[in-house]
Amino acid sequence: MNNPASASMKSLSSDPATYQVRTITLPDLTDALREGWNDFKAVPTHAILLALIYPVLGILLARTILGYAILPLLFPLAAGFALLGPFVALAFYDLSRRREQGEKPTASHALSVLQSPSIGAMLAFGVLLLVLFLVWLTVAQSIYDSTFGYAPAADIPDFAQRVLTTPEGHRLIAVGCGVGFLFALVALCISVVSFPLMLDRHASATDAMLVSLRAVIRNPVPMAVWGLIVAILLVAGTVPFFLGLTVVIPVLGHATWHLYRKIVVPAAVPYEAPPRAPRERRYAAEFPSSLFSWGRHPR
Repeated sequence: MNNPASASMKSLSSDPATYQVRTITLPDLTDALREGWNDFKAVPTHAILLALIYPVLGILLARTILGYAILPLLFPLAAGFALLGPFVALAFYDLSRRREQGEKPTASHALSVLQSPSIGAMLAFGVLLLVLFLVWLTVAQSIYDSTFGYAPAADIPDFAQRVLTTPEGHRLIAVGCGVGFLFALVALCISVVSFPLMLDRHASATDAMLVSLRAVIRNPVPMAVWGLIVAILLVAGTVPFFLGLTVVIPVLGHATWHLYRKIVVPAAVPYEAPPRAPRERRYAAEFPSSLFSWGRHPR
């Protein structure tokens, strides 16, 4: 017997042409940011608690880098948040989706994204972005080595003097920013609406990537401006000590959901997850037999 929910899900994700892409304007970006800020204000406690994970991670990674005197990777590491941001903001997409549906999101709702039917596709896409991030770090290190050699900087002032006051440093900045822009462009093209689409309509990772590419091709100027806004906010969020990301990441996550709503035409028949089976009540007196299905008796 066919499962209606499965059939609905299949019909939404089996054909990339199912997803219709709109043309947007620059004011739509402003609206998305405003709506994202409103979502952040509506659930600030949950957002901040979730976002604290990322600044702490950034501080630990930065400390590791400083400890091993690999200062050249400090800026690429901070810039790399633009590559991983679409994935780490998954919980915020779900919070915005629930507010849109009239719900009042809670902390438990923020983690319910892990129960999404498309969590496998989202994790696979997240691994792809992680690989892109690691390749970026490797390329950034190679650019530095080819410019200054393999000898590490003695300390922070020495590193700053090399980069900011020498012709080699100026060349490093120009080449590094140019190559970093290409990585950011790739990430933007394949992921601008990918994760919201997978969360909302359970598209496959491939379909989500193709829809994102179509969105960028149809809206080149707005998407370029959006990428610039994301880059500026993420760089600003790394000061001081990545703490600004506690606000920047949630706001951008919520705003990305609203940007997705403006770009991709909603499904005619929204997917509804099948109801969850009620949990069987268990009693302490039945332990440990209650841990095994053959040890329980129907009531």
